[in-house]
Amino acid sequence: MPRRRPKVTPHSPDRRDGEVRIIGGQCRSRKLPFQSADGLRPSSDRLRETLFNWLAPYIGGARCLDLFAGSGALGLEALSRGAAHCDFVEKNPGSAEQIRRHLRTLQCEDGSVHGRSAESFLKVADGGWHIVFLDPPFNQALLPVAIEALEGKLAEDALIYVETARGEVFSPPPAWQEHRHKVAGHVEYRLYRLTTEERD
Repeated sequence: MPRRRPKVTPHSPDRRDGEVRIIGGQCRSRKLPFQSADGLRPSSDRLRETLFNWLAPYIGGARCLDLFAGSGALGLEALSRGAAHCDFVEKNPGSAEQIRRHLRTLQCEDGSVHGRSAESFLKVADGGWHIVFLDPPFNQALLPVAIEALEGKLAEDALIYVETARGEVFSPPPAWQEHRHKVAGHVEYRLYRLTTEERD
């Protein structure tokens, strides 16, 4: 009689896809497991290293927002490198709880996890973020809604990181000035700076 395979639930350790490695800062080289979930696609080590080289002059003391947080890799990296605080927004309950576990593992009290959609969070949030990470599931038209909801929520001279599938079309607001832009394989990523026009 054939053996039955054990049932795997969304929160089972058997669903673990891999690990996220903190690249720099006080938690450098720490490895954190993540479990698979729909749309979950942690940014690669090389991509994050490039991004945080771009952000190096600005990350210390910054208030960050990791929207569509997924594994939390971007926000956790920011905290490791000296960000003052990070709001992690992730509507998948399992992924949100996983980020809370990572914060406890790293003994980090400077992160807040919000288990809700990006749009609903931004409707009630005070804002004032210096750095925002926008890395939603690809090709699901989530960026336009998030970008609209961010209006009036950003700090002066805020930096906004956007990661998309290569060739995925979206329209940044006129006040977002492109600061950096790279392509790596099937991924396209950009860093924008908020200019004064949006605040006038």
